[in-house]
Amino acid sequence: MTGVSAEDGCLVLVVEDDEAIAAGLIQVLAENGYATALARSGRAALEAASTSPPRAVLLDLGLPDLDGVHVCRMLRRSLPQVPIVMLTARDAEVDIVVGLDAGATDYVTKPFSTHVLLARLRAHLREAATDAPRSELTFGALRIDVDGYHVFMGDREIDLRPKEMALLIRLASSAGRVVTRDQLLDDVWDLSWETGSKTVEVHVHALRRKLGDRTGGVPWISTIRSLGYRFEP
Repeated sequence: MTGVSAEDGCLVLVVEDDEAIAAGLIQVLAENGYATALARSGRAALEAASTSPPRAVLLDLGLPDLDGVHVCRMLRRSLPQVPIVMLTARDAEVDIVVGLDAGATDYVTKPFSTHVLLARLRAHLREAATDAPRSELTFGALRIDVDGYHVFMGDREIDLRPKEMALLIRLASSAGRVVTRDQLLDDVWDLSWETGSKTVEVHVHALRRKLGDRTGGVPWISTIRSLGYRFEP
C-alpha cells in the first residue's frame, strides 16, 4: 500500500466535473488506500470541505460554476495546512503563477501520469504532517496560544485585536521564513494587494508596538525590503 491509508483518516477530496477523469482518479486513489470524496462543482467542493475536512485536495480549474482559482483561494483560507494540487490543461506560465499565488501547493497539467501524481500527493502529505500547526508557539518569553487566541510575554498577557492575532500566528508559524505581503493579505484578510496596500503595514506596526523588542533591541518582526516580513525565531 502506498501513501497514507484510509484507516489513518486520509480523505482526499477530488474536485472534477469530468465523469471519466473523476472516475479514474477515484479508482486509482482507492487502489492505493485513500478514502475519497467527489465534488463536481466549486460550490460542492466548498461545502464538502466544510462538512468533512479533507487531508488533501485534487482540484480541477475548469469547473462549471465557480472559477477554480477562486475555489482554491477559499479552500486555502479554510484549510491552511491541507495540500491542494491543481489539475488542469492550462500550462501557460502565467496560469501556473496565478494558481500558486492563490494557495495551490502544486500544479499538475493534463494529461498526467497517475504514478507521478500519487508520488507528489504522498510527498505533500508527508510535508503537511511535518508542518502541522502546533497549539502553542513559544519563542523565549513570548508564548502564543494558537487555539485559545492568547499571547503572553512572560506572565503578562498582551491584548491583541483579532486581525493582529491572526497576523502574528501566520508570521510565527513560518518563523525564520519570509512571508510576502500578498500572502499575508490573502491568508489573513482575503484581499488583493491593490485593495489592501496599507493594511499589512498598519497591523505590523501595531504588532511591533505591542510586542516590543527582544533582548538587545532586536525586533520580533523584520521588514524584508520589497518582499514582505519575517518573524525572527
